[in-house]
Amino acid sequence: MSTFMAKKETVERKWYVIDAAGKPLGKTAVAAANILRGKHRPEFTPHVDCGEFVVIVNASKAVLTGKKLEQKFYRHHSGYIGGLKEVNYKTLMATKPELAMQLAVKGMLPHNSIGRNAITRLKVYAGAEHNQQAQKPTPYEF
Repeated sequence: MSTFMAKKETVERKWYVIDAAGKPLGKTAVAAANILRGKHRPEFTPHVDCGEFVVIVNASKAVLTGKKLEQKFYRHHSGYIGGLKEVNYKTLMATKPELAMQLAVKGMLPHNSIGRNAITRLKVYAGAEHNQQAQKPTPYEF
């Protein structure tokens, strides 16, 4: 008996929709990262991109537990001297909740070519409507 190894050409990708309303941002991001990576499948192979598509709706209604809204910052650097930019998560969730969710999911994916390909299959929307009805996404509960 030999171990089954998935191949990139034979992977069939399905679409899942996750409703983030009233759920913690981190737990929603973990569920999305596991689907994007393909870890929920029995034929998961670590070195093959066997993940699926994820649509996250109601990202603006996701909650941050504790004092994260006041104490947590999104930081990035422009590369120039004094180019550190900081945005409080309270401001980020009010203005760009899609970015906050996408950053959380991206940090949970592997930092290599598999992770870079997986993040392109993530679609995040602040409201309840999304543009992927034609793909017939399946609701995902975690």
